[in-house]
Amino acid sequence: MTNRSLMITATSCFIAFAPAAHGRSAYDGSWDLVFVTQRGTCDSSYSFTVDVTNGIVTHPNLVKFRGYVARSGAVRASVTVQDKVAAGAGKLFATSGRGTWSGHSGMARCSGYWTARRN
Repeated sequence: MTNRSLMITATSCFIAFAPAAHGRSAYDGSWDLVFVTQRGTCDSSYSFTVDVTNGIVTHPNLVKFRGYVARSGAVRASVTVQDKVAAGAGKLFATSGRGTWSGHSGMARCSGYWTARRN
């Protein structure tokens, strides 16, 4: 797995497996994410933007991604890109958020933390 691929996979893990959300979420909108690797051979950091709509997190380039923001701001997600798997959890607040992530591709493993800022 390339460092960049694992970071993209890990970033996608920003949000949670959960049932479909109902109605507008207090966390809806565009969020900038920064993922920092603390363990493993991934890039030291990676950033991109996701959208939250009705509590469901999406990214236009990720197909096998499931994420959800609970009304409390708790987030969990999982993503699979080919043989790469990543998961993460944390919490969003009104304009920021933070949490942890981990991922693997075969025997290669990386983990760290993420931060979020509302656009």
